[in-house]
Amino acid sequence: MTTVFVHGNPEVDAIWRPLMGALAGLGHTDVVCLSPPGFGSAVPTDFTPSMASYADWLVAELEVLRAEHGAIDLVGHDWGAGHVFGALVRRPDLVRTWATDVVGLLHPDYVWHDAAQAWQTPDVGEQVIDAMVSMPASERAVAFAGLGLPDDILADVADGVTPDMGRCILGLYRDAVQPAMAELGRRVVAAELPQGLGIAATADPYVAQHQGDEIIDQLGADRLVLEGRGHWWMIEDPEAAATGLIDFWTASG
Repeated sequence: MTTVFVHGNPEVDAIWRPLMGALAGLGHTDVVCLSPPGFGSAVPTDFTPSMASYADWLVAELEVLRAEHGAIDLVGHDWGAGHVFGALVRRPDLVRTWATDVVGLLHPDYVWHDAAQAWQTPDVGEQVIDAMVSMPASERAVAFAGLGLPDDILADVADGVTPDMGRCILGLYRDAVQPAMAELGRRVVAAELPQGLGIAATADPYVAQHQGDEIIDQLGADRLVLEGRGHWWMIEDPEAAATGLIDFWTASG
């Protein structure tokens, strides 16, 4: 089995580094980290950042990986979770299992966090993004220090912020203004999906735990509870995450 990881915003694939190490320590080394356009990989000239565009991108990547490697276990974090769900409603046949955090994004009552609402606001979003993109990477690392990332990963994330990322942030978040996420949630709940795992990091401030729990239950998915862990659970407690994921993959046959 090949495991495919998809990260979110404003991230690069360095966020998976501690989890990759923990998985390797348990003998799980067949992994691929995909970087969405603008978030660690180049933006194609004909690419318009939207929920549908990123879902199409992920479907295309999975088609290639499936042809090359066979069965896929797909893992998404943050907007990577959104891309996973967008791809699943199009092509559930491409993966053996899925696992994501922030499942509450799909809840009909989900409200975007303050930063997202700023990006979604005309003029305000451009000002915020311009300020983030225009500062030197060293200053950006200081500004991002409150995220709680270790220094090496923080430096990679700060270096990864580019004008292309800024444009993609604005396009993606503005396409996702409610009721867009609620509509995606309805499609996901109605779809026939492969076996899934909802990763419930109980201290994640971006999605209410009860909203995630409700959607996990509606999907009939398994649940991995990471008590006291926040948005970057894969960095805070990579050993527990690796063990939980491997247990899920093993139980899924």
